[in-house]
Amino acid sequence: MTNMPTEPTPEPLQDRRDQQAEQPRRPTHPLLQRACDELRYLLTAVGYFTRIPVPAWVGFAPHYLHAAARWIALVGLMVGAVGALATLAAWLLWPPAVAVLIGIGATLLLTGAFHEDGLADCVDAFGGGYRREDVLRIMHDSRIGAFGALALVLALLLKWQLLLALGQRGGLRELLLVLVAAHAASRAMAVSYLATLDYVRAEGKAKPVAQRLSPRGLALVLACGALPLLAVAPGFGVAAIAALALLRLVLGRYFVRRIGGYTGDCLGMAQQLGELLIYLLAAAWIWS
Repeated sequence: MTNMPTEPTPEPLQDRRDQQAEQPRRPTHPLLQRACDELRYLLTAVGYFTRIPVPAWVGFAPHYLHAAARWIALVGLMVGAVGALATLAAWLLWPPAVAVLIGIGATLLLTGAFHEDGLADCVDAFGGGYRREDVLRIMHDSRIGAFGALALVLALLLKWQLLLALGQRGGLRELLLVLVAAHAASRAMAVSYLATLDYVRAEGKAKPVAQRLSPRGLALVLACGALPLLAVAPGFGVAAIAALALLRLVLGRYFVRRIGGYTGDCLGMAQQLGELLIYLLAAAWIWS
């Protein structure tokens, strides 16, 4: 006897209503749609580059990460603000050296040492590899070597001592402003490579992000990076922007010469070096 096909059981009306309630309605007006999309991309950047949980409605698609790249500097501004608030709160209770260390620790916890990991991987790879293939293989290895460990220790010690010196020389206000600006500007410098260099891996965690940055996206990134520096002090901001431009040029040429472009770890290394450069300049600046 042949089994007759059965019609699918209708989904209960209440279940359908519950599913529809879980999905937020998309605005019908084009401007509201664009604003909703940009908020989604911003939250995608927050979720990818920090440990902050984002709402479930944000969802995920590879093109979200590419669009989120233009908001990385703004995410850096948020990270710097958290570090500044932690430093300020600790400054009221403990000695300046402890307060600065707590502020640095807060940013590490917030980002999961995302960029510091890139610094360690790059120093291991560029220091231990000679051929392009060797550099990329070592960079892909999740284990940390002697070069990478030394780079992390030196970078963290430099941040601690430079910010402490800045607080003693320029005052608490300058310390907090520079801390916020450095996190935004260094990320802007790093992500600007998306507009000029090629991503060298066929696949990788940074592949969805590593698409060509549009001129409008680059303008947004640079604005979010430059304005906080100028807000610290116009003269200092101009000097810091010029120093970052020079570092970007030198570092970009080095990346191209060694591996033909950049990887996600290279962007992390660029961010860390850019942040350190701003602290070096700020600690040496004559504040009035």
